[in-house]
Amino acid sequence: MLRSRELAVNYSQHIPRKMLRKIHGDVADVYVLLFIDMSKKILIAEDEQDLIRLLKYNLEKEGFRVSSVTDGSLVLAEIRREEPALLILDVMLPGMDGLEICRQMRRHDKFGGIPILMLTARSGEADRVVGLEIGADDYVTKPFSMRELIARVRALLRRHEPVQQQNSVQRGSLVIDPSAHAVSVAGKQVELSALEFRLLLHLASNPGLVFSRDQLLDRVWGNDRSVTPRSVDVYIRRVREKIETEPQQPAFLQTVHGVGYRFAARAD
Repeated sequence: MLRSRELAVNYSQHIPRKMLRKIHGDVADVYVLLFIDMSKKILIAEDEQDLIRLLKYNLEKEGFRVSSVTDGSLVLAEIRREEPALLILDVMLPGMDGLEICRQMRRHDKFGGIPILMLTARSGEADRVVGLEIGADDYVTKPFSMRELIARVRALLRRHEPVQQQNSVQRGSLVIDPSAHAVSVAGKQVELSALEFRLLLHLASNPGLVFSRDQLLDRVWGNDRSVTPRSVDVYIRRVREKIETEPQQPAFLQTVHGVGYRFAARAD
């Protein structure tokens, strides 16, 4: 097995100079971090060539692999060819718009969990909520800071990492397996995005306790959050639609009016 310094030398030609300057203190640890980033592919679906080049340059400088498509009708085919760790998706695309792409991905068993960061020129809250309701994980309006976008990308990838808790949680017919990132209701598998999974796991792990929207933002989204308290309602509604027999009369995720949400103390 190669020693740390030999390992760094062998791979140094693949590491950006900016990152090399950071490894003087501990070569091995930082090399491992860079290797993980290099293994993550990001797909950009955007029709502005100048913006694609700018995104590609900055993402590759951070160590990611990047590919791009300019026509919405090609996005799903590109994902089938090589599944990305994250999709940066423009709302206004020729061929198929970003909202429809997002809808189709969230209905797909294999691709339903891929994090989606949407780009749009529309900055209104209503537009943001629509994007979140159909399954986007985050939303950035143009023009945007490249540093902010990179931070959002890293935040989404961190949130998509497997949950560390290993023990399964069973509440009535609902079973949550953190190690497999799997959810089933009455034996039927349910596909949840990474954020939906974390939200459900947090509430189900604390049955009967009421959490305000701000508390859920702090405990589920943490310091990476870029959503508003109202967005929590969107995620709750999305999870209900997937796990509840009657989403309008939820048996699991209950609303405590004027306070927040709780997982039922006794879920049948």
